Amino acid sequence: MSEFKGGIVTGSSRGIGAVTAQLLAEQGIGIVVNYRAKAPRANKIVASIEEKGGKAVAVGADLTTVEGPQALVDAAVENFGSLDVVVLNASGGMETSMGENYALRLNRDAQVAMLEAALPKLSEGGRVVFVTSHQAHFINDVSTMDAYDAVAKSKRAGEDALREMIPKLAEKNITFVVVSGDMIEGTITATLLNRMEPGAIDARREAAGKLYSVEEFGAEVAKMIFADVETGHTELVGGAGDFLKASGN
Repeated sequence: MSEFKGGIVTGSSRGIGAVTAQLLAEQGIGIVVNYRAKAPRANKIVASIEEKGGKAVAVGADLTTVEGPQALVDAAVENFGSLDVVVLNASGGMETSMGENYALRLNRDAQVAMLEAALPKLSEGGRVVFVTSHQAHFINDVSTMDAYDAVAKSKRAGEDALREMIPKLAEKNITFVVVSGDMIEGTITATLLNRMEPGAIDARREAAGKLYSVEEFGAEVAKMIFADVETGHTELVGGAGDFLKASGN
């Protein structure tokens, strides 16, 4: 079992976040399951964790608000006694109803706000994991589909802003790790992109050799909470060869 007692997984009422939350709970970490609007879905994840003997609590919080990140931090400390792990998984930006600059507000500003809220309570030796995509991680060197370009750039801006916080994290011996994956089968983003650009998923599957499922990628994210890697490490999950080649690495 893990020495970590409490953790936050943002955007964990479904998809990759939900898988990650459940796997970390199996390791004995109490998890704050975060949702923006759909409480029943989050409660279902909590119930699933508790049925297996784990600890979890569902907390509704919009990370783009001032009070959202703090609510998650408070919930971790109050329910589990400490905050040791933060998985920055929540992302978006393809929604058309969330106003101007939503991608940047969520994928950059809210990520930084979440980590800044967590930092005073994060335990010595804790770990922060930022979840991204190859399309975003390599966007400065490798272009992506038009429909995803703004989201990719905002996620890369978020990664860069978080990396700037590494020295501050190091003062408390907290490590920061990026987990980057290819298009993930079955995610909303992949489905939307395929609808906008038919054949996009098939093209990525061919280029990568294989696309990970939500369950497979969630398992890789959970693994990186415990992996023996240096702070600032980027874990490239699945088929990044063409991105590395195109970016000259």
